[in-house]
Amino acid sequence: KFFMLTDDKSGFEIPGMLLPKALHNEGNFVISLGKLVRYMGEVAEEMGVEVYPGFAASEVLYDSDGAVRGVATRDVGLDRHGNPKSTFERGIELRARHTIFAEGCRGSCSEEIIEKFDLRSGKDVQTYGLGVKEVWEVPEEVARPGFVQHTLGWPLQSTALDKTFGGSFLYHMGPNYVLLGMVVGLDYENPYINPYREFQRWKMHPEVAKHLEGGTCVSYGARTLNEGGYHSIPKLTFPGGLLVGCSAGFLNSVKIKGTHTAIKSGMVAAESLHESLSANEQFAIANTEDCEIDPAEPVFEATSYATAMESSWAVAELKEVRNCHASFHFGFLPGLAYSGLSAHLLRGREPWTWKAGRPDAEKTQESADFSPIDYPPPDGVLSFDLLTNLQRSGVYHEDDQPSHLRVKEESAHVPVEESLRKYAGPEQRFCPAGVYEYVPDEEEQEDRGDDEAHALIEGKKKLVINAQNCVHCKCCSIKMPQEYIKWTVPEGGGGPQYPIM
Repeated sequence: KFFMLTDDKSGFEIPGMLLPKALHNEGNFVISLGKLVRYMGEVAEEMGVEVYPGFAASEVLYDSDGAVRGVATRDVGLDRHGNPKSTFERGIELRARHTIFAEGCRGSCSEEIIEKFDLRSGKDVQTYGLGVKEVWEVPEEVARPGFVQHTLGWPLQSTALDKTFGGSFLYHMGPNYVLLGMVVGLDYENPYINPYREFQRWKMHPEVAKHLEGGTCVSYGARTLNEGGYHSIPKLTFPGGLLVGCSAGFLNSVKIKGTHTAIKSGMVAAESLHESLSANEQFAIANTEDCEIDPAEPVFEATSYATAMESSWAVAELKEVRNCHASFHFGFLPGLAYSGLSAHLLRGREPWTWKAGRPDAEKTQESADFSPIDYPPPDGVLSFDLLTNLQRSGVYHEDDQPSHLRVKEESAHVPVEESLRKYAGPEQRFCPAGVYEYVPDEEEQEDRGDDEAHALIEGKKKLVINAQNCVHCKCCSIKMPQEYIKWTVPEGGGGPQYPIM
């Protein structure tokens, strides 16, 4: 089903015959992606592939000519000041003939590669959405395995010309789980929008709440998604490596699906690399006895991968809907009308392409032009406060380690002077894990009288980063004013745990 929600209690179902093909889900499978990737990992290991869960790539390795030669994992056992502890272990270098970057949306190594090799030259900027999701266990009489429901409209789009892009999904998965969430386009203008709280109040709508009746929330998580589409896909190859999946940006934002295109890109990459390596005798013999890559072995660029992807059904699918997201920049109803026209008539054949033009961080408008949003308090049954839900994410980081969320040195002034002063500190609201907060700057209150200290409590604040809460969604690296945060990987194994997400 597909509902248009008009307010917090009303809405209407859009007949299936009016929906574009991309929004039909007949024949699809409702699964846990977490379970799928664990299963695929087991299959890969049975085939002889070495899988290293709990080790995160933190550094790209280059040769003297600047070509990629692999990655290195982060040192572990460092205290918060960067000093070695008794558990210290040096990171490991993993050198390879070719490195496939499959880090997902806004991967830290992938973004370094894109910048170093200027892979976005001639392309549109990437734009993103933040997905916030819960998994519920419901009674058997409520469970409807295979049922799929999407909604548009309230609460994100309250007027005909509202420019906020986003929608929701709700899937029933056997035997008795409901997977539901909301995706909010991060190109929104209002700095007071809180995606997490928009999601919580959406669950109170009767068309959503009835699917959760008598149930229990068992898991919570969040992750950013690529929404730029076809015209934001960077150049896919470079000397010594290539990009696949959401590292490249193959998600279909109309379907709110990218697993199928990600898997397709991995298959095409494997086929292209096998062909390239098999065709060149040097790669068959240029190994040392200890299996290290011979430094004299030539570096190659798998350009056949990009050619094969361009002619694949995956890219054709993205090209067909390339203007749908951008059309919502004209407003909710104009975007809806254009998307319908595109799906039923144009089907990607229009000779024009609308582009985002500016990154999401620059789309945020100053808080003086908006009013704070009055969100309803959580009821503890259908809606929850953030810290309660955060416990359901299973997030864990070793406390005594260097923070993986760092304010860029050249942007040290931005949090207070720009973000807080001009935009009312939007990171306090868009972060779905409560990582960022502004608190009174106690250092500024020392050696002052009571009256002056009270004024500072009211007016002088500093940014506090609670990195231990981070669920690795990458939203902060995208939506921060002037993109002042550098996201790096924490110690391997740190982060959320999603057994069923």
